[in-house]
Amino acid sequence: MSSSENKDSPPKEEKKESTNTQPEKPAPVKSETDEPTAPVFEKGFIDIITNEFPDDVDVAFIKETRTKLNVKKEKILDVAKFINDKTPFDHAESVTGTDFPEEKEIEVTYHLGSYTDNRYSKQILALSTRASREDEPIPGNDSTKLPSLRDIFYSVEFHERECFEMLGVYFDGHPDNRRLLLPEDWADIPPMRKDFKLKGR
Repeated sequence: MSSSENKDSPPKEEKKESTNTQPEKPAPVKSETDEPTAPVFEKGFIDIITNEFPDDVDVAFIKETRTKLNVKKEKILDVAKFINDKTPFDHAESVTGTDFPEEKEIEVTYHLGSYTDNRYSKQILALSTRASREDEPIPGNDSTKLPSLRDIFYSVEFHERECFEMLGVYFDGHPDNRRLLLPEDWADIPPMRKDFKLKGR
């Protein structure tokens, strides 16, 4: 073999590397429209409710053991009664409220659970609705009112009282809308509203 041939020929090592090198495949691009598939069990009982109230219930989310429905306040009694009658959700574990001053609304959420069906023992169904919010509240004597669910889920009795005094949401039909934690002579706005300020600070 001539010296010129040796010069033009690539080294054996380099040739070996070039034959084994493969171009990297681009990572698959996930479409922005792809959404995670809702868990089958949770979607099953949510569909039962939404099929009964297609125009009055919006699904906020469906996750494993956690689901949330937003309901028009005019239909909250009907939806709650249907859930109690047609699904294993038989009690409210808690009731919470959230103040939305910019939207002039207060959201009340009932967290429903089941004692009677082991398949639902870890499930929490959040049932939410909203009341209008007054800038200068007069709890019990303004428009910030919702129907009480006490006759459907007895366990909300004290939770609704707490929402009444802390956020000023009066529950029509509740048998005992007295203060629960605050003194009876409380004269300030409800303390869980975002515009509440401690005096002297």
